[in-house]
Order: sequence, then structure tokens, then C-alpha cells
Amino acid sequence: MQTLSAIEELFRVPSPAPANQALAVDGPTLWMGSLETKRLYGVDKRQGRVFEEFPAPGRPIGMCVVGDELRVVSSENGKEDNRFIRRYIPGHGFKEKDKVPCPDDSGSFVAYDGDLLYLSQRFNKRILAVDEKGSVIRVVAELPLEITGMTIFGGCFYLATSAGADSGDYRITKVDARKSTPEIADLATVPFEARSLCYDGERFWTNQRWEHQFVAFRLPE
Repeated sequence: MQTLSAIEELFRVPSPAPANQALAVDGPTLWMGSLETKRLYGVDKRQGRVFEEFPAPGRPIGMCVVGDELRVVSSENGKEDNRFIRRYIPGHGFKEKDKVPCPDDSGSFVAYDGDLLYLSQRFNKRILAVDEKGSVIRVVAELPLEITGMTIFGGCFYLATSAGADSGDYRITKVDARKSTPEIADLATVPFEARSLCYDGERFWTNQRWEHQFVAFRLPE
């Protein structure tokens, strides 16, 4: 059995709102979506200073940077929990006409490789490539664990994964889907319930939701 080391925490930044869930990074900025306030926040990632705040159309679940914009997975209609991919333009807000339903009404996190948008489905344990209408282009990979965060770096997917909400088992998993059969490898354990994952070119970021903090970390060598 593989023995994994834990992630190496570098520092933490206070979240400006509780239940910090969706997270994306763009240069010096962290973009965060709160499940409790149902708002998006633009945050200086070193100081925690909020420079932009905007109401979301639902509960923001996952988010990624697409050029000068954001794509946000939104849970809407209360208990119906309908899932949509929304377009957010910093300084302007959400664009209602660009509301795209998630395939099978299921989606958690998004990542962008400069060409295609990818959507993860937590409980289906898979990554999908989707087009601008939300239609599935292909199933990229299927995993043994639930996906609780996703980003792309160096041509590979890096995921926060979990054996289940009550398992206490959270990991960072790498998926190389450039071959016909994706290569899946667990890289590290995470000592808390990681939600969302992004990479700023130097370090990874995730949420420590229950302590209302952003966590910057690197992988063990």
C-alpha cells in the first residue's frame, strides 16, 4: 500500500466570508464564492483585502479563470439544486443570457486549459470536457474517489479527492489524460476537508471551509 506524505502548508489567508467554497486564482487575485452569503469576492491573496463583491445567482460551487472572465458552477432553485455554468465578468457581474445547464444537472468544479472547459461531477467521480452549450464532448477520466476540487497545470489535472464527506480521507490526485488510458496517481494527503483547488504558477490553493481560510501549499517532494 502506498504511504503518502501530507501537503506542505505555506501560509493561510482569512476568507472575507464563511463557507468559502468556489476558488480561482488570477495573478495576485483570489476569486472566492461563499455558500452562505451567495456572493463572489475578489480578494488580494496576500493581504485578504476585498476589492470586489457581487451577488451570485445561486450558491457558487466551483470556479475557474477563462481569459479575463470567470466560469462559475452555480447551485440554484433551492432544494432542487439545479446546476448551471455561469459567466462572470469582473467589474460587471454575471451575464444571465450565458447561463448553461450542466450535463445530467450535475457539476461541481471547472478548469480551463486555454482551449476547452472541463467539468467535474463529484459523485459520478468523473471529469468531462464540455462545449459552450454544456454538451459533453467526451468523458476525460473516471476516478475511484469523489472530486472536491480541480485545476490544470503542466497539461495534467490536479484534483482534491475524497473517499467521502465523513471519511476523513482527503488527497491531492494527479490525472494525466494525454494518453488513451488516463494515468491516475495520488500525490499527497490533506489534513482537512479541502474544497476547490487552483494553482498560481508557484503554489496551490484550496479552502479550509470550517475555519474560513484560504490555504496556500505545495506538494511533498
